[in-house]
Amino acid sequence: MSKFITFEGIDGAGKSTHIAFVSDYIKARGIELVSSREPGGTPLGEKLREIVLHEKMHLETEALLVFASRREHLAQVIQPALARGAWVISDRFTDSTFAYQGGGRGTSLAKLEALEQWVHPDVQPDLTLLFDVPLEVARARLDATRELDKFEQEKADFFAATRNEYLRRAAQFPQRFRVIDSTQSIAEIQQQIAAILDACF
Repeated sequence: MSKFITFEGIDGAGKSTHIAFVSDYIKARGIELVSSREPGGTPLGEKLREIVLHEKMHLETEALLVFASRREHLAQVIQPALARGAWVISDRFTDSTFAYQGGGRGTSLAKLEALEQWVHPDVQPDLTLLFDVPLEVARARLDATRELDKFEQEKADFFAATRNEYLRRAAQFPQRFRVIDSTQSIAEIQQQIAAILDACF
């Protein structure tokens, strides 16, 4: 049976470190796996990703572009994979839009909910791993040697609001969210992830 797993967290939370672990964990069980990301995941989505991450725009334009990328991602990657019984893992999905565009930018949550119902009324993750970390830890983890995108350059209050919205979503949907303390060691986190996967699936 197909499963859809998403990875969430503010920039610097460390989620990307664990995507490869989950990928290997699933593949070791002989399961077909499709690994993707948002914004992006398709040729059109990757073009939209560059625009969203680097161009200044109206906050609602940003939300619409993210959902446009998501619609293509669902049509071209996620839904076909799930339909044939594969598992899908995605680095970010709609919870990110609520956190960043809703919490951080202040876009109306009602408008985001309307877009969610339009774009994917029947598709939700089976499991969402939310890597939670204090703001000062997340900021210290960002790679100072590379160019930061426009979200990574935001101030602390933006990320505080983003984190709060993530935690609100986790409380709203406890059946699919698992909140992981990302200040733990990599080994401790991966042990916790393995236990979550075993318990869920």
